[in-house]
Amino acid sequence: MSSHAMSTNTPGDTGATRELPRDEALALLQEAPVGRLAVFVGGRPDIFPVNHVVDRGSILFRTAHGRKLWGSAGLPVAFEADGYDVATGEAWSVVVHGQGVVVANPDEVLSALELPILPWQSGEKPRLVRISPEEVTGRRFRVVGGVRSEPPA
Repeated sequence: MSSHAMSTNTPGDTGATRELPRDEALALLQEAPVGRLAVFVGGRPDIFPVNHVVDRGSILFRTAHGRKLWGSAGLPVAFEADGYDVATGEAWSVVVHGQGVVVANPDEVLSALELPILPWQSGEKPRLVRISPEEVTGRRFRVVGGVRSEPPA
């Protein structure tokens, strides 16, 4: 993705989409309380909500043993988060494509455990997975329909 923001619509178009530079897209991911991890396990796609942190340009999350870990350990993954500001009517979406890497180096594990990434669900989440981005795409756009801040009169 280019490091320059570009508009895909003409001036005055209320539905203008603006492509985001990588650093802005990662900053939005950092602010998102939850993202979605997409993996391929057992011959079919699967998707999981995960809380995460952005650390040194990569996405880090905790997990237990299971489909999330099996589908991301050393494999291609996708990660997505989005948001909507009711006050401005603007939405955003960021998608990361990359490789899932299980954090195993003791120094990296200790460093990662100092980050604010605590499991939301009860139960142990002993494994840390880092998504090393190969591609980060993000966009902001004005929502022109479909979402209302107040019910219709």
